[in-house]
Amino acid sequence: MAAIAASLCIVCVAKPETMPQLTKRVFDRAKVQLKLLEDSTPADKAPNTFKDGKADFKGVTAWTSGFFPGSLWYVYQYSGDEVFRTMALTQTNKLSGLCGMKTHHDIGFQINCSAGNAYRLTGEEYYLSLMTDAAVKLSKRYSPVTRVIKSWDNPKWDYPVIIDNMMNLELLMVTGRLRGIDSLRTIACTHAYTTLENHFREDGSCYHLVAYNPVDGTVAKKQTVQGFSDESCWSRGESWALYGYTMMYRETGDSRFLEQARKIAAYIIPMLPEDGVPEWDFNAPGTAHAFTLEAKGAPKAEKYKWKEGKPVFRDASAGAVMASAFTELAWYVKGDEGKLYRDTAEKILRTLASDKYLASAGSIGGFLLKHTAVNVHNWSGVDTPETYADYYFLEALLKFAGKLKYDISPIK
Repeated sequence: MAAIAASLCIVCVAKPETMPQLTKRVFDRAKVQLKLLEDSTPADKAPNTFKDGKADFKGVTAWTSGFFPGSLWYVYQYSGDEVFRTMALTQTNKLSGLCGMKTHHDIGFQINCSAGNAYRLTGEEYYLSLMTDAAVKLSKRYSPVTRVIKSWDNPKWDYPVIIDNMMNLELLMVTGRLRGIDSLRTIACTHAYTTLENHFREDGSCYHLVAYNPVDGTVAKKQTVQGFSDESCWSRGESWALYGYTMMYRETGDSRFLEQARKIAAYIIPMLPEDGVPEWDFNAPGTAHAFTLEAKGAPKAEKYKWKEGKPVFRDASAGAVMASAFTELAWYVKGDEGKLYRDTAEKILRTLASDKYLASAGSIGGFLLKHTAVNVHNWSGVDTPETYADYYFLEALLKFAGKLKYDISPIK
């Protein structure tokens, strides 16, 4: 009898954590971590990363400035804790002057993740006004010649457009719908169609950057600036693409966007490691689909700091974005395919919620996820926490729990 009881006890201990239990555990940890980070954030700055043993901050014009307030809004939504509502308002309001500053295409990230969530959860007109001003400013980066929104003001390229820009279309789509400004939505859709034509390879992988000729709109160059080589697949770029086209389908109901999201998903899933969290580049040396160090556009071995046998860096942020996108894509695709997307999202989320990736309480300055790779090609932000990893991780969990859904009824 004792042996049977012991066996039953072992079975009980081995019972897997349910997703609601996992979600509660992560949000409980997020409350501890984000409160710690908020306490140390200067009044004129936004959290960026953790380095040299302490939290690192940047000015509000940094492309990442909207993610921390967005994470606070997600914690408030899940917990109902008014302390986090107050913190979210404080961190969101410090971005209110962005439309009067020199900005870039990432004003979409900055304002949609902060003021967008503020408006969604409070209904205060002020935040919709911020969204409107930012969307109009973003739309001015569009050219009818290239049919895309310019990403960087960088003299290295005449008219560079990066795949990340698909994420910033959400600000245009949502604001255009809420305000009834059709031109914002038209610009976003045109950008998405043009990107579909020029950014993707036949297998569903994408380039990071496409440079256009601003005079005649032709493609001048295709590169993967933050990936291993020009012809490799940088995993976070692929995650931006998956999320972006899933979002565009949600906002338009256009089957072309859904088919593109499915094509991207079909590329990603076989490339993922067993635990679901992608390497920083699917073709980096040491991965299952590795290119050689002499691959087209690859950095010199000494610049890349590659050594044979060195572990391949994972990118928790790419995993978090994919989990959010796969969860949503499963809403729009039925049957076994939809189940595959949801199962993939769950696998990623369970790995990110493990001790390997989830920060212990009070550690790494208050960030939530470990092991993000910002730009391994240039050896920048290698194996660090980042605010956008935390944001999309929390968002994915809310979506998976059915607490963050969208109205995709036809636009009137």
